[in-house]
Amino acid sequence: MLARLVLVITISFFGSQICFGQKTSANPKPTPAADTQAIRSSPAYADLLLEKTELQSSLDSLLIDYTEQFPKVKELRSQLGFLQAEMDRLLAIKPENAGRLSDALGKLMLRKIELESNLETLRAQYKDDHPEVKKLRRKIESYEASIKEILG
Repeated sequence: MLARLVLVITISFFGSQICFGQKTSANPKPTPAADTQAIRSSPAYADLLLEKTELQSSLDSLLIDYTEQFPKVKELRSQLGFLQAEMDRLLAIKPENAGRLSDALGKLMLRKIELESNLETLRAQYKDDHPEVKKLRRKIESYEASIKEILG
C-alpha cells in the first residue's frame, strides 16, 4: 500500500512538471534566443547593427520628402537588403564559433556591402562584361574570400 502511494505521488509530481511545461532534465536545451545571444553581442554583429541603424535613419528621413522611386531611397533600400543578408549569415553561425566574429570581420562585411551596392549601380549603367563591372566583381570576391577564411 505504501509503495502504491509513493508511486502515485512520484507520478503526480513528474506529471505536473510535464503538464506545466517544466523541464526535468539537468541540461535543458537552450532556446533560439539564447543561442544567438553570443552572436548578437559580438563586435562584428554590432558593426552591422550600427550601420543598419544609420541607414534606416537616413531612409526614414528621406521618406518624409521623397517617394520610393527617388534614387537615394532605392540605394538605401538596396544597402539595407545586403546588410540584412549579412546579419542573417552571422545569426546562422553556431554560438560556439562566436569568437570568430571580430571587429575586423564586421569591417570586411561592411566594405563588401558597400561594394555590392556600387556594383548594383554600375550594372544599371553597364553590361556584365564591362571592365569596371568585372573589376568590382573581383574586389567583392576578394572580400568574400577573406570573410569565408575568418568564418571557416
